[in-house]
Amino acid sequence: MKFGIFANLNGQGRLDEYGKVLEEAREQAVYCDENGYDSIWYTEHHFGHEGNELISNPILMGADIAARTKNIRIGQAANVATFWHPLRLAEDIAMLDQLSGGRVEIGLARGLYGREAANLNENADPTNQAQNRKLFEETYDILKKALSNRFFSHKGEFYEFPPQGLKWSHPMSPASEEFMDMEKGEINKISLVPRPVQQPHPPIWQTIDSPRSIKAAAEENIKGIFWMPTVKELKNRFELYKETASKAQGRDVPMGEGIALVRDVYVADSMEQARKDAGEAVLNNYRWICHWRGLGNLLDPGEELQPGQELTYDFLHHRNLLFGTPEYVAEKIQELKEELNVEHLLLWVDHNGLSHEKKMRSLKLFTEEVMPKFQKSEVTSNQ
Repeated sequence: MKFGIFANLNGQGRLDEYGKVLEEAREQAVYCDENGYDSIWYTEHHFGHEGNELISNPILMGADIAARTKNIRIGQAANVATFWHPLRLAEDIAMLDQLSGGRVEIGLARGLYGREAANLNENADPTNQAQNRKLFEETYDILKKALSNRFFSHKGEFYEFPPQGLKWSHPMSPASEEFMDMEKGEINKISLVPRPVQQPHPPIWQTIDSPRSIKAAAEENIKGIFWMPTVKELKNRFELYKETASKAQGRDVPMGEGIALVRDVYVADSMEQARKDAGEAVLNNYRWICHWRGLGNLLDPGEELQPGQELTYDFLHHRNLLFGTPEYVAEKIQELKEELNVEHLLLWVDHNGLSHEKKMRSLKLFTEEVMPKFQKSEVTSNQ
């Protein structure tokens, strides 16, 4: 099993000490790089004066981390593709892959918050799901073309690259059929500079949730990132991805292949200490996101939400939290392996309002007392 970090930096009231937030993130990343973690993933959110989500550009954040680390892979969970100009997104990803020596994991999302879409790209309005989906699909198509080909072109509903009628003549750029209509003297293809280190392109992931998104990702061989649901509900989603991917690839794709699971983690010396230290902080995360998503995504298949049900630690803990002693957390991870064959587990450790010292202590307990149990089992199974 590979372990990564889902780094959604946050902290209400910390906007005036953003430099300190970054220093803490750097310490976390360097620690993970030096202690066997496979990957670290940064989020993208905008205009969050509340302090619940503090990174507006995960690629730029990744560049800073790449300069301070040697081995850990650097992902985005995720670039909200519908907010980006697709060529700038492709260029920045390729540049990060060069800067990191080929350590990029591309993460994509469609966008959730209307406040963000309204100010960055009105075509990405999440209340118009059909248009948002079409914009995402076209942006993904351009991104893949740009990263995978020396020269490429695109004509779609939202974008056309290069535009028709673009003349080009320069003695240092000899005319070539590779990128020109020679009769018209016009460019008909363009080239991404730089190209990514990883060819044809770095691995591509998408944060996915609905059956439609799961099937679309699996059909395109896009890897999936899941988060909230219970094990029983996740099993249905993992199986849907497996079935769709198997059909698309013409082979039996094993359960869990091509999927990463995010789980909220806090490790302490006792169950009571975990709740005392981080219970309110993790609820802050869920209070923010469940305002839009509701609590339905936390239910088992067939379970109904009870009237007046509130978001509490007791409601949440047994459903999807890895909060407790090293023994308890290891037991819950073993369940994920047995039920879902989870290959990539991403730890959400940056709970909203939790001190950096407690985050790091929990992370070190996980590293020293939980992670080795699964690394040893992997070695044994491969012998």
